Amino acid sequence: MNGASREALAAARERLDALTDSTSVDAGSLADELAAVTALLDREVGLRRVLTDPAQSGEAKAGLAQRLFGSQVSGPAADLVSGMVRSRWSQSRDLADALEELANIADLTAAQRAGTLDDVEDELFRFGRILTSNTELRAALTDRKASVPAKVELLHRLLGGRAAATTERLVVRLVSAPRGRSLETGLDSLSKLAAERRDRLVAVVTSAVPLSDAQKQRLGAVLAKLYGRRMHLNIDVDPEVLGGIRVQVGDEVINGSIADRIEDAGRRLAS
Repeated sequence: MNGASREALAAARERLDALTDSTSVDAGSLADELAAVTALLDREVGLRRVLTDPAQSGEAKAGLAQRLFGSQVSGPAADLVSGMVRSRWSQSRDLADALEELANIADLTAAQRAGTLDDVEDELFRFGRILTSNTELRAALTDRKASVPAKVELLHRLLGGRAAATTERLVVRLVSAPRGRSLETGLDSLSKLAAERRDRLVAVVTSAVPLSDAQKQRLGAVLAKLYGRRMHLNIDVDPEVLGGIRVQVGDEVINGSIADRIEDAGRRLAS
């Protein structure tokens, strides 16, 4: 998002944090309601344009949102949507994108409250790796001819009882409404949001051999010092990885054979 939309999303996230700081608000239910509004705005392009029309006053748009959603969702959800349409958006689609992001954040907040956020982070990463290695599963979940209920049933069979409830909800929502993204892109976005809930960056670490717990802790400490942020490590093993270790943080790739920083990390791991 750019310009006005970025500012509007930042303000909406602050309002969401204020709402979910209250234990009286069910973050999981709020996530479902925001996802339902997102789906409606994806279907009703005309409505989305009306709610983001810069020629209309913010109060008029907020009043329309309250009339439309006030009886369909909870008070906190309706108030949040009304506040969002008061803001200016660079593009009408940005409103729906922002609502989807807030729905995902609300679900991750529910996981944080339940003490399962670390599990969710790891499970999202592992599910992405499974998709990469299992082309049949990926094809089944992305087949445009397959019905959404069939895909959801497949996910329930795969994840039900094996993954955190939040992980299952997030993946089901992503597969049911990919909104023009690949599954890999959607999972990556979810992983980044999960890490952000704990103010951590995500480092995807590919090593030639499995790392011990002590090595993981040392590597995490080195990367945290380098980037000035707490670091969540997603570990993958590939015997053919160049230099013994490869680290990716965002768009930056650190290869163990060419980067001085990772050489320093290697010396620390060996000590």
